Amino acid sequence: MRFDLVDLKLFLNIVEAGSITHGARHSSLTLQAASERLRGMESELGVSLMNRSRAGISLTDAGFSLQHHAQGVLSRIECMRSELRQYGQGLQGRIRLLCNSAAQSEYLPELVGEFLKINGKISIEVKEKVSSEIVSDLKNKAADLGIVADSVDLDGLCMAAFSDDHLVVVVPSKSDLLATEETCFADVVHYEFIGLAEGSALQQSIEGHARKMGVRMNYRVRLASFDAIAQVISSGVGLGIMPRQAAQRLGKLLDLRMVKLKDDWALRKLMICFRDFKSLPGYYQELVSFLLKRRPQPLP
Repeated sequence: MRFDLVDLKLFLNIVEAGSITHGARHSSLTLQAASERLRGMESELGVSLMNRSRAGISLTDAGFSLQHHAQGVLSRIECMRSELRQYGQGLQGRIRLLCNSAAQSEYLPELVGEFLKINGKISIEVKEKVSSEIVSDLKNKAADLGIVADSVDLDGLCMAAFSDDHLVVVVPSKSDLLATEETCFADVVHYEFIGLAEGSALQQSIEGHARKMGVRMNYRVRLASFDAIAQVISSGVGLGIMPRQAAQRLGKLLDLRMVKLKDDWALRKLMICFRDFKSLPGYYQELVSFLLKRRPQPLP
């Protein structure tokens, strides 16, 4: 396809305005020039993008698809321009780090703050994803650095151990629920859960293991953070699953008890992953070295 940014912007302006005439005006083009560009796009694709009528235009199925992609392309272009302007203002590097729920909530905030304090010209974008998606992005060169649970296949990637991240069941300490020190997921999957909000990488992973057992998890409520989950669990209305690090921290503040999960997938480690350390930009290498130097110590 030989579309340029003017074509895409024109197309979106036409869609927004509801007519080619007004879309051309918003694009600072004559009606003839706009019509020729639109016909050129349709000719290149071999498909009609719009239905024309006296009442205006309506999108074909292909037009709806182009609208979606054009919005994405122009949004990414604007993000690129914004970031490059920051380089002109002194930014020396932007790090994009993908991580799972536990890394984002329990380990990274303090460490990222320390790193940014030392490196005043570096910025970091942290995005939460399921470990399997992070690995896929790394292998497909859609990302350069990630922190994932070792329960996923890491073959083909370079990695370094960052922290233990065992999952535990959390219950009110005075509850008769799970009067044991350890259990299996199969023994608790039918209970009522207090879970993380939809889209949480950890909750998606846990639900995936439930689906493998043919079970749909029952939630009393879903919340945005481990702290909020722990507060609801302490009231005695359900149980939750979270990293031991979070459970131990919150157990000091609330009346909670941890029960170890014996399942192999729950006894996981967090790994820093990348395709090749030497191919990473220098500021990426500095972050990796910093994280490994200050990695959390194993819990007693």
